[in-house]
Amino acid sequence: MSKRKGSHMIEPTARIELPQGTLDLLILKAVALEPQHGWAISERIRQISNSALTVHQGSLYPALHRLERRGWIKAEWDVSDNNRRAKYYELTKKGRKRLEEQIDAWRALTTAVSLLLDHA
Repeated sequence: MSKRKGSHMIEPTARIELPQGTLDLLILKAVALEPQHGWAISERIRQISNSALTVHQGSLYPALHRLERRGWIKAEWDVSDNNRRAKYYELTKKGRKRLEEQIDAWRALTTAVSLLLDHA
C-alpha cells in the first residue's frame, strides 16, 4: 500500500540510494534535537522518511565514527531505555554549524534540480 505525502506517492518498500555525503546530513539532523544511540538514529531516519530510507549498521557506525573524528558529534556511554549500555551521540557546536551549512547547500541543490526537472 502506498502512502500519500503531498503530491508524491511513496512506496514503503521502495529503496532510495543516498547521494554521496547525504548520510552525514541525515545523522546530524537526527541527533540535532537530543542525544541518541545508534539504533535510535537509524530508526528516526527510517520513521521520518516513511521507511523510504534505511541506514544499516555497516554504514551507520563508520559514519558516526567519522563525524566524531571531525568534531561534529560527541559520544558518551549511558544506559538505554531497555537497560543496556549504549553510546549516545550528541551534536557539538561545530556540528550544529555544519548541519546548518549542509541544510542550506542541500536546499540550494534540490531547488536547482527541481527547476531543471520542472522546466518544460
